[in-house]
Parts: sequence; structure tokens; C-alpha cells
Amino acid sequence: MEYSFSDKELERYSRNILLKELGPQGQRRLHDGKVLVIGAGGLGSPNLLYLAAAGVGTIGVADKDVIDLSNLQRQVIHDTSSVGEKKTESARRRLLALNPDISVRTHEGSISKDNIADIVQDYDFVIEATDQSSIKYLVNDVCTHLGKPFCIGGVVRFRGQVMTYVPGSSCYRCIFPHPATDLEVPPSSKVGILGAVPGVIGCIQATEAIKYLSGIGDLLTNRLLTFDALTMQFNTLELSRNSECPVCGNK
Repeated sequence: MEYSFSDKELERYSRNILLKELGPQGQRRLHDGKVLVIGAGGLGSPNLLYLAAAGVGTIGVADKDVIDLSNLQRQVIHDTSSVGEKKTESARRRLLALNPDISVRTHEGSISKDNIADIVQDYDFVIEATDQSSIKYLVNDVCTHLGKPFCIGGVVRFRGQVMTYVPGSSCYRCIFPHPATDLEVPPSSKVGILGAVPGVIGCIQATEAIKYLSGIGDLLTNRLLTFDALTMQFNTLELSRNSECPVCGNK
């Protein structure tokens, strides 16, 4: 049986439903969809907020950290009163305040090779939104093995990049076979980051998830989108699957 929206929901999502590409059927798919966001920081904040606002029915939030004051320059889902609180709980409270009609699941603690498969299996789409190279590769390797669609984003200083995977497309290791070192890609705690940059990339990731769930548009598969805030330029690099990729080469 198709889900029937209440009058309040129809009003809330009216701007979505007016889009002929999305319409009521697409909105129902969003309502039925489940998205996991790994990381409730700079990238995770816009992801989570826009997924909730769009009406994605079930949103998972995975993070192990607590909020400190330096986070608030870019992690806009949290506020000053949340300093010292777990990011998962702060995010959950904000999302339900924004849209009480959705379900928010929290996954506290570290994402590791021992628990990631059990966590991601319950979701339709996974968004990797951390600043940890090891997590990006873990998400890529496990989700590719499970045939789980995902989107990976990365930001540092004034630049960001994003790509999407669905079964059959090139994976993250096809582009970056090995994790970068801190010398190659230093953490923002060492070199800084313009707070709006993860906002741009995170919004793109949320858009990818919304498009995937609703079945509209073209995803960033077999493409790497890069953004430079200093020059305000977007570039798209066309990708091909690496037949010798240890993760997706035989799929």
C-alpha cells in the first residue's frame, strides 16, 4: 500500500512535489528511503539537514566524537549550547526539530571493519562525510563488496571533491588506489578550512542521495567533481573502472 501524506506533509514537501521530475511518487520514495550519514561534522551537517528537510524517512547518523567550540565554524547542525555533547545526539535533536515526521537512528562509537557491514546493510544509500582517509576506504571497500550505493566527499582548505558509486561503476580505489598520507593531504586542524566549503560539497552529496532514492537525474558515477572556492570553479573528471582494481575489478 502506498504511503498517504497528511495535509501538513503535502504542504511541507509542496516544492518537491511541484517538480515534475520528482512529483508525489518521488516524494514517496524519499519517505520510504533510508540513508546513513557517516560523520556529523562539516560535511555531515548539510547532508543531514537537507536529507531531513527533503523528507527522507529514515536517517542514520554515525559519529564517535563530541562537539568542541572549533567545530562550530563549519558544523552548522550543532550550536554553542551543544559543546561537549555527543555529535550524534546533537544532530538527532536538530533533525527532529526540523522535521518531526522522520526517523533518526544514531550509531555512536567508531566505525570499524568489525561493525560497518552490520550497520550499512539496513540502509539504501551511504554517505561518507568524515575527514578520515581510513574511513573513506573502509566505506568504499565494504559497500562495494555488498553492492551498496554510496557517495564520498572530501574537503581541505578551499577545495572539495565528491563522487558517487553504484554497482558496476568505478569505485574510490579506481581513482585513488592507496590512502593519502597526512603530508599529501594534511588535516584541517593543521592547515585550516573555509567553513562554507564543506557546506557546498555536503549539499552536493545530499543531492546525490535524494536523486538516487527518487530515481531522477544523472548521478556522479564514473565522474569526480572538484570544487575550488578561491577561483569558484567546478571541474568534472571522467573516470573509468580499473579492471585490476582489487575491490571492484572483478565485479
